[in-house]
Amino acid sequence: MATSPAEGMASLYRNLETATGRSIDEWAALGRATGIDKHKALVEHIKLQHGLTHGYAHQIALRTLAADSPDSGTVDLIAEQYSGAKAAQRPLYDAVAEAIGAFGEDIDFSPKKAYVSLRRSKQFGLLQPAAGRLDIGLTLKGLPATDRLEASGSFNSMVTHRVRLHSLQEIDADLLGWLRAAYDAA
Repeated sequence: MATSPAEGMASLYRNLETATGRSIDEWAALGRATGIDKHKALVEHIKLQHGLTHGYAHQIALRTLAADSPDSGTVDLIAEQYSGAKAAQRPLYDAVAEAIGAFGEDIDFSPKKAYVSLRRSKQFGLLQPAAGRLDIGLTLKGLPATDRLEASGSFNSMVTHRVRLHSLQEIDADLLGWLRAAYDAA
């Protein structure tokens, strides 16, 4: 079992190569050869053309587009978000992103400097690392806040609610239900 985010990513890349016979860099080169420059479109292409899971396709697209981005050089915005003091939150991000990816082919994970926007026809949530946790912002209009499903308050004006995720065990039926409801409403 991986004990650090870096080891987790190394394991993911090894598993990708074992399963497909291609390294992450070889997949990124294939991604660049498509000429597709949008994350969502590239993820969909990789899944459709190569039969890969959303998690693998997502990581390939991140690697491909980070290398091609003229304004970021080789900067991987997600890797930067989960570096330093927030590195321990990367497994939480990866697990939640994988769960969300299972909802449908139409999800766009749009990395920004401080968070990843979750979009369908419109934004339905966001994932943002924080000290000791992953904050999950959700757009769930009309749903009352609870102790766990907090009103977003000053967290982010683009969402109505926030869930503070501290461990993988908290990725439960309640959280997945809220994520799915936000996705379905978008």
